[in-house]
Amino acid sequence: MPDDAGIGLHSLRPPRGARKPRKRVGRGEGSGYGRTAGRGQKGAGARSGNKRKAGYEGGQMPLHMRMRKLRGPHMKKSMPFEPFRTHTQPVNLADLSRFEDGAEVTPDTLRARGLATRKDTPVKMLARGDLERKNLVVSAHAFSAKAREAIEGAGGKCNVIEAKQPWRRSK
Repeated sequence: MPDDAGIGLHSLRPPRGARKPRKRVGRGEGSGYGRTAGRGQKGAGARSGNKRKAGYEGGQMPLHMRMRKLRGPHMKKSMPFEPFRTHTQPVNLADLSRFEDGAEVTPDTLRARGLATRKDTPVKMLARGDLERKNLVVSAHAFSAKAREAIEGAGGKCNVIEAKQPWRRSK
């Protein structure tokens, strides 16, 4: 058995002098770290129990107050600020197994089968899962490139529906 059997992960420690004990302040004038002990002069910061507020920036307007307010219909205010909101509802290729071969798939038929249930939200076909049906005629507001490729590869057709946009006036 080798002579260094006692050396291992259990016996690792930092080299001598690498770790220093913390500076104990406020223990009298003779210690050299007495008097105000690094807390400055009088005030709330010098008293015991003082904690700096989270996000406090020394009198500067804090970051969370510099950001825009969240406004929107649910707040009963104007100007919705929802930068990450998805304005489509996804339907995956695997969900199309609820239809028969050669069926016509529209947002209304999807809603009847329990998919894409939000009425005025556009439907986007996504490529998650495998397409088990052949010759489907799929009508949706948008298609991902892989979903279009899979539907057309199975002999189907992709029809893009123009989305209704209630905020735009028709000409």
